Amino acid sequence: MSQKILILDDDTDLLTILTMLLEDSGYEILALKSGEEIFESIRIFHPDLVLMDVMLANMDGRVICRSIKERQELQTLPVILISGSHNLAQTLQQHGAPNDYLSKPFDIKFLLEKIEKQLAA
Repeated sequence: MSQKILILDDDTDLLTILTMLLEDSGYEILALKSGEEIFESIRIFHPDLVLMDVMLANMDGRVICRSIKERQELQTLPVILISGSHNLAQTLQQHGAPNDYLSKPFDIKFLLEKIEKQLAA
C-alpha cells in the first residue's frame, strides 16, 4: 500500500506539478487548493504526511500547522511547510511547529528526501 500525502497550495500550477511528481514517486495524493476543508480531508483521507504552502489566499499555513499539532489525534502527523518568502527555520522551535520546511524554489530531489525522512521517522 502506498503512503498518502495531502498537499495544500493555492497555486494550481504548483499543485499539479507536485501531484504528478509525487504520484510518479509512488505516493497517493490528495491535493487541496484551500485550507477550509483540511481537517475533514485529513479525517477522510488519513494522510501519512501533509505538505503545505505558508502563504495561502485566505489562510496562513503556519496557523493551520499549529492547529494540526494541537489536536491530540494529529500530533504525530508530519507536516512540511513550503515558503518562497518566509524564513521558516525559526518556526521549527515554536509551539505547533512543522516537522520540516522547504524554501522555494526547491529541487524535487531535495523535497523527496525530506518527505522520505519524515515518513521514516
